[in-house]
Amino acid sequence: MILAAAVCPCPPLLVPQIAPGTTEELATLRAACDRAVRTVLDARPERVVVIGAGDLGADRDERAGGTLAGHGVDVRAGGPDVCLPLSLTIGAWLLDRAGWTGRRTYSTGRPDVDGEVGLLVMADGTNTRSEKAPGFFDERAEDYDRAIATALRDGDPAALVALDPELGAELGAAGVPALRTLGALTADAAVTAHLRDDEAPFGVGYVVADWVVRA
Repeated sequence: MILAAAVCPCPPLLVPQIAPGTTEELATLRAACDRAVRTVLDARPERVVVIGAGDLGADRDERAGGTLAGHGVDVRAGGPDVCLPLSLTIGAWLLDRAGWTGRRTYSTGRPDVDGEVGLLVMADGTNTRSEKAPGFFDERAEDYDRAIATALRDGDPAALVALDPELGAELGAAGVPALRTLGALTADAAVTAHLRDDEAPFGVGYVVADWVVRA
């Protein structure tokens, strides 16, 4: 049974040591992520399942971890077995930051959600929101990100499943598969939804939300 879910973006810049000069610029985003993760942990799950993009293979447990050494800082997150891709490493970092010491599952597919679990979905939006964005500018990106934010604000699993994965890939929205997985895992669920943040500070869509599943 899924008790609650949080959706957070996964840019390396979320970690202050990587971008010490962005304290003010990213303060709202970091605070929103902390609040969304706290909502999941306050639901008292037996296990937190972190879902994101990247190369992982089979699902891994809390012994898995990741490093941000490739981004110029000696920051590790999660367990001692360094194997997590960036999205899950940032998810592990958020859980560490929140003080979560319980069980974890890391997945880049559709994970097992047996028992009372919380979900942490690491999902960037499009990377084509401005001419300085990593994917340059695409006029379709803002509407696509708006559809993501609206689905999360409204607590609408079906709208997440309905996101066009091919268009998402064209627009550089690496988080779409994870968002569609969230929609599939919570299909027909009644949720209390909160949209905590919706911005694109570097031409990349970042949205933060949490859902509490109502019994």
